[in-house]
Parts: sequence; C-alpha cells; structure tokens
Amino acid sequence: MANVGWDRGQIYSTSVLPGEANVASRSEIKAMYLDFIQTFRLGNSFVYRDQLHEHVMLKQYYLEVDMRHLINFNQDLANKLTTSPADHLPLFEMAVKESAKRILFTTPGTVDDAEVPDCQVTLTSDANVIQIRDLNSTYIGKLVRVPGIVIGASTLSSRATYVNIMCRNCRATKVVPVNGGFSGITLPRTCDSLAVDGTNNCPMDPFIIVHDKCQFVDSQVLKLQEAPDMVPVGDLPRHTVLNADRWLTSRAVPGMRTVIMGIYSIYQSKSAKSAGAAAVRTPYIRVVGLQVDQHNGSRGRAIFTDAEEEEFIRMSREPQLYDTFAASIAPSIFGNKEIKKAIACLLFGGSKKILPDGMRLRGDISVLLLGDPGTAKSQLLKFVEKVAPIAVYTSGKGSSAAGLTASVIRDPSTRDFYLEGGAMVLADGGVVCIDEFDKMRDEDRVAIHEAMEQQTISIAKAGITTILNSRTSVLAAANPVFGRYDDMKTPGENIDFQTTILSRFDMIFIVKDEHNEARDVSIAKHVLNVHMNRQNQDTAMGDIDLEKMKAYINYCKTKCAPRLTPDGAQKLSSHFVAIRKEVKASERDTNIRSSIPITIRQLEAIIRISESLAKMTLSPVANEQHVEEAIRLFKFSTMDAVQSGGVEGVSRSELMKEVQMIERDIQNRLPVGSQVSVMKIKNDYIVNKKYSEAAVNRALAVLGRREVLQFRSQGKVVYRQAV
Repeated sequence: MANVGWDRGQIYSTSVLPGEANVASRSEIKAMYLDFIQTFRLGNSFVYRDQLHEHVMLKQYYLEVDMRHLINFNQDLANKLTTSPADHLPLFEMAVKESAKRILFTTPGTVDDAEVPDCQVTLTSDANVIQIRDLNSTYIGKLVRVPGIVIGASTLSSRATYVNIMCRNCRATKVVPVNGGFSGITLPRTCDSLAVDGTNNCPMDPFIIVHDKCQFVDSQVLKLQEAPDMVPVGDLPRHTVLNADRWLTSRAVPGMRTVIMGIYSIYQSKSAKSAGAAAVRTPYIRVVGLQVDQHNGSRGRAIFTDAEEEEFIRMSREPQLYDTFAASIAPSIFGNKEIKKAIACLLFGGSKKILPDGMRLRGDISVLLLGDPGTAKSQLLKFVEKVAPIAVYTSGKGSSAAGLTASVIRDPSTRDFYLEGGAMVLADGGVVCIDEFDKMRDEDRVAIHEAMEQQTISIAKAGITTILNSRTSVLAAANPVFGRYDDMKTPGENIDFQTTILSRFDMIFIVKDEHNEARDVSIAKHVLNVHMNRQNQDTAMGDIDLEKMKAYINYCKTKCAPRLTPDGAQKLSSHFVAIRKEVKASERDTNIRSSIPITIRQLEAIIRISESLAKMTLSPVANEQHVEEAIRLFKFSTMDAVQSGGVEGVSRSELMKEVQMIERDIQNRLPVGSQVSVMKIKNDYIVNKKYSEAAVNRALAVLGRREVLQFRSQGKVVYRQAV
C-alpha cells in the first residue's frame, strides 16, 4: 500500500522460529492505532476523531498526537513508537488515512485508496529534552526531543517519495519508493517485463524517470542551534540539520525558539562520498513535531504551578517590592541605586501596542550607561545577562553589523543563499547587552537603529528581501571620548554618539567616579567584604535570589500589560511640556544645541517606564505614583545628562567663561621660571577679584594638565614652565 512521505522500502519480515513470542503483524499494529484514533477520549470528547474530522473538512490532512495520550491508551505501543518510529509512523499514518476514509465516505469499503488523501501524523510530548551536544550514536533511529533556536531555513523544495520509472526499450513502467530523506534513489539495473513470446531483450540500465508521474512532498531544511544560555562557558554553540516535510514546513523562521520532536537519522553527505569514506554517515533529525513558542515574546517557562503563582502574587503586594527588587540586582556592586532601578524597569519592560492602523509601538526599554572606567558597568551588564529570561551579551569591538542583525550565508552543498539571525534576532523577546558600545564602528552602530525603534531588521541582500523580528531591550555601556568624563567639556564633546542613536535610549546615565572620602571608605569596605567571601553580610546577597527574580520577571511579562490612567496621562503631558521648555531655555542661554535630544520618543520612554513600574507590582494600570517615579528616574538620568557639567548654583557657561579668564590672567601675570604659592593665587582671585573657588581650582587643574604650571611641595607651590 503506497504511503507518501515515509522513506522506507516496502519489504518486512517476521521470525517464525518455534518457541518465540509471536510478533504483532503490521495489520495488527495498524488496527491498534486505528482503535486509538477512534476510541480515545478525554471526558465526553473523542479527541482525535474530532480533531481529524475538523482537519479533513478544512483540507488540512494532518493529525497532532500527544504522546501522553498514547501512553495512557497503550504503554507498549507508545514505547515501540519511541524506539522504532521509522517502522511505526507509516502504520500510524495508514490508520489515520483509514479513519479519514470513514469520515469522508459513508461506505468506506467501496472507495479506492487513491481517492483518499494521505494524512501526516505530528507528535507532541512533554518528555525530557536532549541537548544537541548530548546527541550521540545511541540515539540513532530513536525519537528525540531537542530544544534550540532556528538560525537558518531553506526555501521549500519538492522531494520525491515515489518515483515513476519507464523502460526505454519496452515502455514498461513501475513505481519505486525512495529510500532515505537525503540520500538519492537507486534504480533497478534490469527490466523484468517479458515480451509476448516470453523473452526479455531490454539492455542493462534501461530505466528513465518520468518526473510528471512521480509523487512529491514539500520538504524544507532547517538549521537548529543551541540556545545561548545552554552553551557551556567558552564553547561554541553546536547546531544540527533538520528536515521537515509536508505540514511541518514553513512553520519556523530564523530567530524562533522551538522544541523539535524528530527521528535522529543519518545520511551520506557529498563530502564523505567524494572522500571515499563508505561507512561514515552524517546525522540529521527528521522532524515529526514542532512546538514553536506561541507569543515568542515571554519565552522561557510559561507554565507556573499554583504555589509559584501564590508566591508571586504575595511578592507583588509587598509595599517595598520596587526598592527590594532594585537592591537585589547585582547586590555585590555598591551603590548605583538609580541605575539598578532603571535596570529593574528594563527587565520588566512596558506594554507593546498595536494601533488600529497596524502601527506598532514598542514596549521595550533601552538604557545607556556612559561613564568612567572602574564604575562596574560591565558587571551590571553581566548580571542582567544572567537574570533576564533571554539575553545575549556582546562586546562592541567584536560585533559587526551582520553579527548583530542578520547575515546572508551560502549553503556549501546547494550553493543557495539563506539567512542566519544575529544577536538582536536571537534575543527576540529579551535583552541584548552591548559592552564597549563606543568602540563599535559607526556603520555597525547604524545597523541597530531600526532594531531599537521599529523592532524589526530588514534585509535586502543577495536576492533575499525579508523582515525579521527583534523585539529586544538594549542595555549598552560606553566610555566617554577621553576615556574619563571631563566636566570642563559639554556633554556633546564627552559623548561621541550621534543624536540619532541617543534619542532611541529611554534613559542615559552618566556614571562618574567622584572622589569623596566617605564614599570611598564605604566602597572599599564593601569590596573587601565581597572579596573575603563574607556571605553572612548583606553585601553580596540580595533579598530575592536569581532564580526567583528570573521566574517573577517571566510571570509579570506573561500576565500583565498595564495601561496609563487619564490622571497619569494628564500629569505626564504637563511635565513633558515643562521639560521641553527647560531644555529650550538652557539651549538659548548657552547658545549650544543639546547633544542629547528631548523628543516625543522621550515622552514615550516615560510612558514605558511608568508601565514597567506598574507591571512590577502586577497592577493593571499605571497611575500617578508610577508616573511620578518614572519622571523622577528620567530626570535623574537623561535630563541630568543634558545639563551635566557646571557646579551647584552656577551654570556651565558662566563657569567656563570664568575659567578661561583666569587661565589667561595667570599666564599673563606669571613669568616663565617664577614660583608662587597656591594660597596666594587663590586669595588674590577669590577675595580681590570675586571669582568663584570652583573656577580657580578648575583653571589651576587645567593649566597643570597642559603642563603650563607644575605643582611642587605637595601641591602648595606652582612653578611656571616654558611651553
């Protein structure tokens, strides 16, 4: 009986030695499967009979079977299906076809099999998964369940399952089944048809293939790679080839996280053939089930037990949850409270919206940390990589535009081009941590503009034009232009980024390494405690442990999508107008355009921060308190960066003028080679000429840096050098 899609020869044998247990014949096994489809029920519904009826009426000829149901129905049958799926699945599919025949025709006995379409069986299961790197020769021929990310998908091709061949001499035809998914077909060497007089005059190798009469199925080759969080440190991620056919094709696109059910099979690759290694085979997985994450956004664990749900709801009602959660982010790093709060908002994210006209507004929050070396920026990034349900960590110098977005690669065997997703695609629904953001080449940095705002990556290379999803938050860390932040220069001179990229960050923090004795003492004590492994102290342990944080973030992302209340919206709009006015006034005063723009994007950023604060406490709406905290965070970060520089009570422009005047005056008054005490200079300028002390100190520091002045006697005397 011809059955499409199962690449096996049609010869079966059974043992007839005395004393052996009788092996169930093929027809008996098929009858068991038919019985399962017809009679298995949960409660009052016949699950598979109803499902098949629905699919056949929709002309979707496949049946999705849950392995748990088969185990409940007949454990021995399920066991055989798992250990020798290549033998059993064709019989299962015959049983489904038989069942479909009963649905389609009232008198199935009189109907020819050719009139009934072939049906495919796809399997789902919640059995333990096997990682790609653990697959070995013991699994060959068995049913395996493998998780991973689809990184490449070929175009659809047609694969022959039954080939119609014709003898060139006597025109006799026969149908030959194709063996093996990737291997070719072997045609018979001789024609066995006889002429009228009982002789055969056909030569050797007489057969040609009649392509029009062959039976084909759709086939697609996928490339599955280990998820980045499953790869041991220092190892390259492994990947394997998948072959999906019929209804399983075009289900997955690059970047999707999937769990594959399939038969671990082998084929002889062209390279092994040409090398003459007859017994060497390359493994691949024949897909018989494909579970794609439905929302592919809150991936990770989407199912929570009742106890966990109760605990999370209890957590969400704690009054100090926001502060506790922020303090539990990288507890071994001292201080940086506001940055940790911003990172907490980034992990939860706002609510994404799809407007009636099809326009999408992103819900992901992006944060830029810009600051001096040694302020634990990279450690924060590393922690976020651990705590986010999905995260990819990358460093600026080692990332190219193609590595971040997507690359077009030529398949060595077929010479076809196909797409492979980069970091932003693999982290879809999570966080991308980009360290050394300032060391990236400008053309590479431009590649993530679209990914950050539109949350898609458009590719038009080598004849492939497509759009991939990259719904990710970006957490970037960078150093200022001169390595350290120079207060004497404007933010624009310190930050070497274009306005286009800066406007896409919701919060920009300038992290300065300030010299403050009391703070230095507490930091030193904290660092020493961490190094001495004093775990009993509160220094290195957060209140919420890492796994619980991860699960709670996942839970909130799955269950909650807050919206802004009218009161909150009113408050926000008046604040935003005030912020714009403030920036305009400061630009007018200093006559310098701000390098960090305040645009409508920044208004959306505050909305997203408010939503994420509401989501953190599982609140369905973002009210005035959430908006207030969001505005405070925004003012502390981005607004502070816009106005950074200057001293309390003195605007930057006034201070700069004073400093320049003092510099010129000192250079004019002090002859080369002369020496004068610092106290005398300070007294003269502060008391007699009414300059501010900050300006005098800065002027001396700048001249010292330029080596115009040299400090002697422990900084009490300055010596004028020739420059």
